[in-house]
Amino acid sequence: MTEYPTSQEGPQPVASGGRTDEPGHGTEELGHGKAPLPAAEAVRTHAQPRAADLPRPRATAEAPSASDGAGDPDEGTDSPAAPGRGDARVRAGRDEAAAAQAGSARTRDGEAARGAAGRPGTPGQTGAGQTGAGQTAAGQTGAGQTATPAQVSGIGADATIARREGDRLRFVGAATRRIARGIDLDEIVLGLCRATVPTFSDAILVYLRDPLPVGDERPVGPVVLRLRRTDRLRPIDEFTGAGTAGAATTADGELDFSQLALVGPQGDLPAAELCEIRPGGALAEVLRGVRPVFGSSAAARAALPELLGADHPVPRGQRAILAPLRGRRRVIGAAVFLRTPERPAFETNDLLVAAQLATHTALGIDKAVLYGREAYIADELQRTMLPDSLPQPTGVRLASRYLPAAETARVGGDWYDAIPLPGSRVALVVGDVMGHSMTSAAIMGQLRTTAQTLAQLDLPPAEVLHHLDEQAQRLGSDRMATCLYAVYDPVSHRITIANAGHPPPVLLHLGGRAEVLRVPPGAPIGVGGVDFEAVELDAPAGATLVLYTDGLVESRLRDVWTGIEQLRERLATTAQLTGLDHPPPLEALCDDILDMLGPGDRDDDIALLAARFDGIAPSDVAYWFLDPEETAPGRARRFARRALARWGLEELEDSLELLVSEVVTNAVRYAERPVTLRLLRTDVLRCEVGDDSPQLPRQRRARDDDEGGRGLFLVNRMARRWGATRLSSGKVVWFELALPAAPGAPERR
Repeated sequence: MTEYPTSQEGPQPVASGGRTDEPGHGTEELGHGKAPLPAAEAVRTHAQPRAADLPRPRATAEAPSASDGAGDPDEGTDSPAAPGRGDARVRAGRDEAAAAQAGSARTRDGEAARGAAGRPGTPGQTGAGQTGAGQTAAGQTGAGQTATPAQVSGIGADATIARREGDRLRFVGAATRRIARGIDLDEIVLGLCRATVPTFSDAILVYLRDPLPVGDERPVGPVVLRLRRTDRLRPIDEFTGAGTAGAATTADGELDFSQLALVGPQGDLPAAELCEIRPGGALAEVLRGVRPVFGSSAAARAALPELLGADHPVPRGQRAILAPLRGRRRVIGAAVFLRTPERPAFETNDLLVAAQLATHTALGIDKAVLYGREAYIADELQRTMLPDSLPQPTGVRLASRYLPAAETARVGGDWYDAIPLPGSRVALVVGDVMGHSMTSAAIMGQLRTTAQTLAQLDLPPAEVLHHLDEQAQRLGSDRMATCLYAVYDPVSHRITIANAGHPPPVLLHLGGRAEVLRVPPGAPIGVGGVDFEAVELDAPAGATLVLYTDGLVESRLRDVWTGIEQLRERLATTAQLTGLDHPPPLEALCDDILDMLGPGDRDDDIALLAARFDGIAPSDVAYWFLDPEETAPGRARRFARRALARWGLEELEDSLELLVSEVVTNAVRYAERPVTLRLLRTDVLRCEVGDDSPQLPRQRRARDDDEGGRGLFLVNRMARRWGATRLSSGKVVWFELALPAAPGAPERR
């Protein structure tokens, strides 16, 4: 009989200078022996030694155990248990009866001895099994009472059994705790392997279904098991002696497993990579039974070759345990525990250990798969809610960053957005919904969609926040968020900002000066009944506007205003390092901002949006007002020719005159107020025509006998891009033409 060590980390060192198999030594061979018992059976075993280890009385009455009639909670296919458990309970009842009989016999012997010593006329008289008063004996257990050699042996056996069973319980407790420490699939499987090798087995193979079912999903197609992980004994000093006589050692002290019958000729574990479970086959029957079985059983002898592969050796005798891994609803895999021929074979109680380890592992894998699915959904939700890429509108460059509050919760309520607007303007939005959960992300997605819709209507920033406030109230009474909405006009070099309880932005000027913009704070959206105020500020060329959420500047270690001041100083320092005559690179600036975070500064999500204002020079803009008259298209063509001549783009005259004439004609037909015409020269030539009619033009295919309906068809065929945007006061129809390539310059795309 062997015992388990008290830790799952591996065998304990053997003290030098003594044999572990001699009587009286507390240290025995580690890593072998019986399995730990369930708690109730362990208490019963500790309280009473086994009948085989006690002196058998003359007449033994077999009293039935009180627990024989109780139902075993581990019975059934849903909870693995060791076979023959009911017989163990019957044996436990017999042991209790035998121990009670032995105790009564010892009591009668002690009373007889005390009575004989107290009779008058017989002082110091001794008899069989008695000792005189004051006499000392090695087996004396009380005044006038001496334990027989059989009783001394029974007491020692009782202490040894209690210690061994306690070690088994501690081993299972330590192993299950190590398995439970894992949060993902690989950590759980690794915990099982490291907890059992070499303490419980010399090698282990863990097979899992591929793919693993999630929740109530029903598998489609055949059930396939894939070898997820293998682990085997890494010998230390205890295993390089007589215990491994059949295995040679290498120069670095490792065992050469190629000489062991358990391992293949290449030194690899006996396992196939994939195994398809045949319906009605031996492996399917073992997995359906859920209970661990010895490799020597008839079912396992047929199931192991199917699992490990026909070309791999199957361990002989009770040196393998096949333990199905059953989750909450179905079997999700199998574990095979192996022992080498140089180690004692598994015992019956080892099935209980395998069942405990398999149950904890399977339930942990089930939870890890569900957690992985939730994390995948959270990642997809966050990726969908945030923009995949930022637009690059004319006159401004953008960069962004998003950091979740923790790797285990990669979804939150912070968001950022950049929305192109008519007139080459761009709306910059940063918001923060309270919390960083799936609910916060869902609310964030709704608010972001609402903000995009309102931006396309070209509403003023304060009006956009007012409508967002109404939308948040419709979502629920406790749906609150902060938001900052800004509109940048590259032509006028102005920016209009409205704030709803959000931290103020920081503007980094070209000379290296950083300032916190004075924006009215306002109330968070969702409060209701609050007016928002917008301010218009200068946005000089070369300046950088930094919008952020409070996770960047506020934490448990610092308040929000301290963090804002640190951010301002960080921006000023970075600008001085790169020089005062040119701004720092935008992407590097974002990374440098995030570097200011300390170890305790990640309490909330962080959204960061940086905008570099390049602007459009006044010399690259041409703007006219046209009365809604029949002569308007002709005047528009003349204005266009003048602008192209000033810019040296005469090659585009024919195309531009034709398209301008078609768009202006359509605007004059429905407009009641003056029509606006604007030309912008940037990396493309952009033409914008605005009128007060809210009806958007729609391209259609004209019939042969139609006199109109071909204007937008021409625009669609000749322009690089075109579109129409509805405004609060009408609409804007725009199109772009590619600039002619300069001699020797690559063609624009």
